[in-house]
Amino acid sequence: MNGKRKVSVDISMITVVLVACVGMLLIESQTKVIKRWIDDVIYDNRHHYLPCDQLPPISEVEGTIREHQDVIRQIEAVHPGNAGVEIHPCGAGQNADLTFWYASHSDRIAIEQIIGSDTFFGVPYNLDNR
Repeated sequence: MNGKRKVSVDISMITVVLVACVGMLLIESQTKVIKRWIDDVIYDNRHHYLPCDQLPPISEVEGTIREHQDVIRQIEAVHPGNAGVEIHPCGAGQNADLTFWYASHSDRIAIEQIIGSDTFFGVPYNLDNR
């Protein structure tokens, strides 16, 4: 292979790699597939990744917590002292979501079964293994 042809092949390969990297970055920025995988597999967490402006008002989140204290107690009973819920204000504090925290993967599974949905009675939530 002569020098000019080798340079052409090298440039083509670099272009393909760059296009693939840009494509992967665009896909990740829209789907968070890699971040979700890392959260789930490595950290044993689950997050919704919604921006603040798509979260409900904090007053609605507080109302949901008050209305569903029976479910909150069930979640806390999964591992007393090592499982609970927090309201997580977002941005200027006008909107919020919930964070359920726990100590082990089995706690997470039990909490997910109690909630049984992608939202806690309409409120987006995160799961954090602490």
